[in-house]
Amino acid sequence: MKRTLTALSVGMSLAAVLYAPGALADTAPPTAPSCAAPAFAAPDGTRVEDVTAVAHPAGTVDVPPVFPLDAAHIPDVPAFCDVTVTLTHPGQGDHAKVRVWLPQQNWNGRLQTVGGQAYAAGDYGADLAAAVKGGYAAATTDAGVSSYLDTRWGLKGDGTVDQALLENFASRSEHEAAVVAKGVIAAHYQRAAAYSYFTGCSTGGRQGYAEAQKYPEDYNGILANAPAVHWTEFEVATLWPQVVMNEEHTYPTACEFDAFTAAAVRACDGLDGARDGLVSRPDECGFNPRRLIGTTVECDGQQLTISAADAEVVRRIWDGPRTTDGRRLWAGVPKGAKLSALAGHTTDASGKPVGAPFPVPAEWVSTFVAKQPSLDVTTLTTERFTELFRQSVAEYDKVIGTDDPDLSAFRDAGGKLLSWHGSADEFIPADGTVRYRKQVERQLGGAEEVDDFYRVFLVPGAAHCGLNGAGGHTDGLAALTAWVEQGEAPQTLPATLNTFDGRTVRRDLCAYPLVSQYTGHGDLADAASFRCVPGNRH
Repeated sequence: MKRTLTALSVGMSLAAVLYAPGALADTAPPTAPSCAAPAFAAPDGTRVEDVTAVAHPAGTVDVPPVFPLDAAHIPDVPAFCDVTVTLTHPGQGDHAKVRVWLPQQNWNGRLQTVGGQAYAAGDYGADLAAAVKGGYAAATTDAGVSSYLDTRWGLKGDGTVDQALLENFASRSEHEAAVVAKGVIAAHYQRAAAYSYFTGCSTGGRQGYAEAQKYPEDYNGILANAPAVHWTEFEVATLWPQVVMNEEHTYPTACEFDAFTAAAVRACDGLDGARDGLVSRPDECGFNPRRLIGTTVECDGQQLTISAADAEVVRRIWDGPRTTDGRRLWAGVPKGAKLSALAGHTTDASGKPVGAPFPVPAEWVSTFVAKQPSLDVTTLTTERFTELFRQSVAEYDKVIGTDDPDLSAFRDAGGKLLSWHGSADEFIPADGTVRYRKQVERQLGGAEEVDDFYRVFLVPGAAHCGLNGAGGHTDGLAALTAWVEQGEAPQTLPATLNTFDGRTVRRDLCAYPLVSQYTGHGDLADAASFRCVPGNRH
C-alpha cells in the first residue's frame, strides 16, 4: 500500500551508545555532504534506538495515502538525505520517530519543523517535501502515536490512559524533534542552522503554541495557524451540535444547514462596508435563524420547508454550548462556517436519523475523557455533555490544554509568534485564538507590548486551515522570516481569498484587533479598496 521513495544508498543503523555529546569538526560543509547516519547528542531523558540515512534523488516525492487523506505527489523536489531517528523514554515503552530531510545542495541555512493534523503528530511527506523545495532542512515527528483518526494508542490494556504517549503527543516529542533536528543538521552540514522555524495548522498550530509556552528557546519563529489551543475545552465543545440535534429530535439536511449559512452571510456581508461575499465580523452578525421559518429550499430536487425546529437547532449551534441553567461553556460555530461539518448525521437501518459526529472530538471524549471507546456521543444530553466538558478540563488542561498565557520566556528569547485564523473555521472557532491573545495581553502588559513578538491575523470567510489550499493563500512564513531576520513586523498579510459565492479577491489581512473596512470606492476584488480600522474587542 505504501509507496516508497527510490533510494540511492542503503540505510545505516547505529547503536544508541554512539549518541553522546561530542565535538563537531569546525569546518565548512562540502557542496554535497554524504548521506550517512550522523552522531549527535540524544535529548535529555531519551535513548536513541535506531538511526537510518537514505539518499533520495531529485524528482517527485510520492506521499502514500493515509486515511482519510489521499496520496500526494510533490514534483521537482531537490535531492535530499532522509535521516530517521527513533527515540524512546526508558521504562515508558514508547518509540517515537523523528525525520529530518536534508537538502544535498543549496541549503538556505534554516530549519523548518512541520507539525501534524488531528491525532497525527507530524507530516507524512508533503510538507517536508515543500520545505525542502524552499531550501530548508525539514523535520517532523510521529510522537510514537498513530495516524490522523487512530487513537487506539490512547488507552493501555488495563483501560487507563497511556500518559507517556499522551505527553509525547501533547508537547514532549515536538521539543525532542527540535533537539534532534538541530543535532542532525549540525552533524550533516558541519555547522548549525542559522535560524529555526516551526510551522503548522490545527494540531500543528497547537504544537507551535506549546513550543512557545514550554520550550521557548527551540525556535526563532513560529507560524501556528488555526491553533487548537484550549484543546480540553473546544474538543468537547465541538460535539455540541450533536447534543442539540439529539435533544431537539431534529436533524436538518446539509442543504438546509447551507441555507441558514447563506442567509447569515447575505445579512452580515455588508458589516465591513462592502457586499463582497465575505463576513469580516461574524461576532457582530446578529442574524436570527427564525427569519427562515416557513421558507422553502430546494435540496436534491425536493422542496423542503424550514421549520421552527430547524431554526432552533441552528440557533443553539451558533449560540454555543451552555449548561442546563444557561451558563456559557464555549463559543459556538461561527456564522458563515459550514454547519454540517459538526452537525453530520445519517440514518439507521430503519431509516431513522442518527448523529454522525466529527471523529476528532468524538475520539477525544470517548477514549480520553470517558475512557470508553465504544461510547455513543450522539446520544449525549446537556447534563452529561457538561460533565464531560468539565472532566476534560480538570483532567487534561495541564497536559494538553496549551493555554498558558505566560509567553515571557519566549519573548525574552527573541522569539516571534505569528498566527492566522479563519473567521469561518468550522472545526476550531477563531474565538479561542482571540481569547488566548487577550489572556496574553493581560499577562504581559497590554496589546502594544504583545505586538512586539506575537500577532494574530483573522481571515474573513476562511474555513479551517483555509489559506493552505483551495480556500486561498498567504505567505505567512515569508512574513515570519522577515520579522525574525530583518525585524520587519508584519502590519498586514497580503492574501488571496475565496468569497462565499466563489470569486477570488485580494485582501490585506489586518492584525488583531484591527478589521478590514471598505474605503467606499474602488474594485471590491482589490486589496487597495480596503483599510484596517479598530474592531470590536469584546
